[in-house]
Amino acid sequence: MSTVTDVELRTVVQPERLHLDVLHRNGLSQDATSHALDRDSSRLTPDGQPHGRTFLQEAAPLNAATSLPEGGYGWTIISICALFTFWFNGIMGSWGVVQAALLRSDLPTTSTSTVSFVGTLGLACVVAFGLFSVRVVRILGARVAAFLGLGLLAAGEVVSSFTTSNVGGLFGSSGVLYGLGACLLYSISNILPTQYFGARLGLASGIVKLGGGIGAAVLAVAIDALIDRVGIAWTFRFLGLCSLATCAPAAFFIRERVPIGKVPFLDVSIFGNLAFTALFFAGAIGTFSLFIPPYFLPLVAQGVGLSSSTGAGLVGGFNACTAVGRFLSGWLSDSIGPVNMFLLAMALNAVSMLAIWPVSNSLGPLVVFAMFNGLANGAFFTLYPVVVASTAARVEHADSSRVAIAMGMSITGWTGGYLMGVPIAGYLLQASGMAVDPASSTRLKSDTPIAPYRPAIFYAGGVALLSAGCVLVARLKLEQSIRKKV
Repeated sequence: MSTVTDVELRTVVQPERLHLDVLHRNGLSQDATSHALDRDSSRLTPDGQPHGRTFLQEAAPLNAATSLPEGGYGWTIISICALFTFWFNGIMGSWGVVQAALLRSDLPTTSTSTVSFVGTLGLACVVAFGLFSVRVVRILGARVAAFLGLGLLAAGEVVSSFTTSNVGGLFGSSGVLYGLGACLLYSISNILPTQYFGARLGLASGIVKLGGGIGAAVLAVAIDALIDRVGIAWTFRFLGLCSLATCAPAAFFIRERVPIGKVPFLDVSIFGNLAFTALFFAGAIGTFSLFIPPYFLPLVAQGVGLSSSTGAGLVGGFNACTAVGRFLSGWLSDSIGPVNMFLLAMALNAVSMLAIWPVSNSLGPLVVFAMFNGLANGAFFTLYPVVVASTAARVEHADSSRVAIAMGMSITGWTGGYLMGVPIAGYLLQASGMAVDPASSTRLKSDTPIAPYRPAIFYAGGVALLSAGCVLVARLKLEQSIRKKV
């Protein structure tokens, strides 16, 4: 979130008189600023490079923060990013509905875990190539990169319509093509708000991610209805063409306030900070469980005797709650602290999986589970970038570029969970006696219809609990008093 301020820092530190007004606004007198410029000039090498850290560099973080517009055209940028998030997050969050339809029709002999792997490959690409996508945005510019991302995402959906009975084709289209396109749009949606907001960045980020929650809620129900009416192939085409038709005009209005600067690729020294390391593993471990509920709720619903439309409705309700969680958690974190709020969210995620889902044998308990777990799920995506950035900023000698590197490394750490989290649950589902179609497959004998799903459920709940434990370690390392706002 700080690559932009790093660019502004390099702009402000140049010893030119045009920056005096910026320093004056930060409470420095004319004499003080002139003295600072003279002192910095005396510390330059013969080729014009500064010796060590200059006075202006020391003042730059404050200058960069206070120079952000905190709105204005930024609200247009936020609206565009929210629209992007509506589509790529909506398609991503509705894969469980598509998966159930593929297993019923075009891929009746394919295992659940294999089809789940298609969706998780797309998820993994979004985070695995995050560091590279930032460089693509820097080289091409945000507007061109947005068009490239939209083209790849739409192509992935349209090509998928011709490969609904070919698993390999789905891996290439719904997996790789979609994932690369979504990766670019995700990076743009994270970068651009930081160019316009500082003190109100939490609100801006919450609005962007709210768009993704709404998209997931709407598309889960819409996709199920489309599949019933026009089939899975035309549903893929509809998603690709509609996302391109609605987002491409909006992309023309993208405007970067400042260019994106260069930052180092990695900084492993930051792992010497226990709080940051604990949060890194909280994200890396927690992502193994995050997409299991929306991917498997349709299958669980059918397994306990509910219709496919009811299963899609559960996913829609889950995604609607993620939208509420994304916005509500950001708002509440301003009052109780982001780390405190993150700990509560991860605890709710684990408790809902371990205490509610294993006994959800009917619609009522499944609705309760979808509601609470959806709130926690949405909160994760809003709060994790905030707690990582704030924790990295506490590290000794941390600057804006180091915070940016920490953020990139932390998001890339999600790759394993995004790629393998859901397939592991699929393998456990098969081992428990649930094969391809929960309505007709051979099951292990059990007293309750939810019992064959419990190994996968307890696996998800277990890793969620471990992730919450890592957050607790970070919280206690940062501040041991439970009443302290962190």
